[in-house]
Amino acid sequence: MANHKSSIKRIRQTIVRTERNRFYRTRLKNIVKAVAAAVDAGNKEEATAAFKIANKQIHKFVSKGVLKKETAARKVSRLHKSVNAI
Repeated sequence: MANHKSSIKRIRQTIVRTERNRFYRTRLKNIVKAVAAAVDAGNKEEATAAFKIANKQIHKFVSKGVLKKETAARKVSRLHKSVNAI
C-alpha cells in the first residue's frame, strides 16, 4: 500500500475512473453490436438508425476522454462502411 497522501489519492482516483471507463466501454460494445446485428439482418433503415445513435455516442465518449479521436474515427468509419454495404 502507498504511504504518501498524494499516492493514496491517486489510487482512489484510479479506481473511480476505471469503473467509469468500464461502463462506457461496455456501452460502446453494445452500441457497435446493435449496428452489426442490423447489418447482418440486412435491415437498412434499422442499421441507419443504429448508426446515427452509435456515431453520436462514440463522439460523446471522445469528449469524455474514454476514446481517442483517431480510435473513434476508425470505429465510425468501419461502421459507416458496413451500413453502406447493405
